[in-house]
Amino acid sequence: MKNLIMKVVSVALVGAMGFAIAGCGSSAKKLTVEEGKLIMATNAFFPPYEFYEGDRIVGIDQEIASEVATRLGLELEIQDIEFDSIVAGVQSGKYDIGCAGMTVTEDRLKSVNFTVSYATGIQSVIVKEDSAITDVDALISGEYVVGVQQGTTGDIYMTDEIGDDRIERFNKGADAVLALTNGQVDAVVIDDQPAQAFVDANEGLTILSTPYAIEDYAMCVNKDNEELLNKINEALNAMIADGTVAAIIEEYIPSNG
Repeated sequence: MKNLIMKVVSVALVGAMGFAIAGCGSSAKKLTVEEGKLIMATNAFFPPYEFYEGDRIVGIDQEIASEVATRLGLELEIQDIEFDSIVAGVQSGKYDIGCAGMTVTEDRLKSVNFTVSYATGIQSVIVKEDSAITDVDALISGEYVVGVQQGTTGDIYMTDEIGDDRIERFNKGADAVLALTNGQVDAVVIDDQPAQAFVDANEGLTILSTPYAIEDYAMCVNKDNEELLNKINEALNAMIADGTVAAIIEEYIPSNG
C-alpha cells in the first residue's frame, strides 16, 4: 500500500510539473510587440525613403518594411515620431523596428542591433547657389554654421568634425533647409535623396558636387529580440536575392534618372 501511495504521489508531481512547463510555454516571449503586427518607428519627412502622400506614409522604407512584414505573416503598422527618438523607442520595446534611412553607427550599436543593409546612402551638403562654400574642405575649415536634423548621421559626423558651436539642430530636415534659405545657417548636411528633393523644391539652392560621406542603411531591432532580427534578415536577404529590394529602390530612384 505504501508503494502504491508513493507511485500516485509521483504521478501527481510529474503531472503538476508538466502543467507548470506548459504554463511557461504559453507565456513565452512574443516575436513582436503586438501579436500579428510589425510596428515600425520612422520619421516621415525623409523623401524618397519615407514621406506623406495625403495622410498615408509611403516611400522606399515603407515598401521594404511592408514586404518584410508580409513575408513574416505580419501586418505593418507605422508610427511617425521624431528621428532622435527612434533608437530609444526600439530599445525600450515600444516599437519592433526602426526604419528611417538609418545608418549603422558604433554609438547606435550600443543600444540596438541592426539588420543587413538594404540600401546605400550619401551624405550631401546643400548651400545657396552664390555661397562661398565650394567644397567640403571649405565648409569644414571655415567658420560656417551647419544645419542638421537632430540625431542623424549628418549631426553625428559634423559634430565630431567641427564641434557643437557651429551646429544648429532641427527636428526635421525641412526646417534645416528653411533656416538655410532664411540665412540662419550657411549649409545643411543631409542624405542625398532628401537633399535632391529639397533643392528641387527651393529655388536658389544647390548641392556640392563632392559627397560628404557614403553609408549603408539598415533597420534597427531590440537587442533582446534576436529571433525577430534573424527572421527579418532572412526576409531581407531573400528580397535582395530575388530583386525585390532593387525594384523598390528603382521605383523611387531611377538608375537612369
